[in-house]
Amino acid sequence: MLIKQLSVFLENKPGSLEETLRIIKEKNVNIRALSLADTSEFGLLRLIVDKPEEAKDALKAAGFTSILNDVLEISLQQRVGYLQELVSAVSAAGINVEYMYAASSNTSSATLMVKTSDIAKTAEIIEALS
Repeated sequence: MLIKQLSVFLENKPGSLEETLRIIKEKNVNIRALSLADTSEFGLLRLIVDKPEEAKDALKAAGFTSILNDVLEISLQQRVGYLQELVSAVSAAGINVEYMYAASSNTSSATLMVKTSDIAKTAEIIEALS
């Protein structure tokens, strides 16, 4: 399923992440999944939230740079090799996996967020494998 992801650029210093999370909380936005990566100068926070436009607007008003982009949300089957099969099918179609991260609520279910060089084609491939 195609969903909106909120990406926020953070200054790599104490308090930046907390401030971002506080702003989102004050707008009553629920975080469903996240990924945080950093370099020596900045961090990139990727969020799946229930109200992406509201979160983006609140962060912009507070001076944060953020963008919304499309990612695929994939429900993962809990079996050995399933993720490799998905990636293999996407790669065989000449599609680059730019990044991915997962959220798991328990041992029987997991959700994968994926950004590829061709989201529409990736969605078709995933649908065919399901």
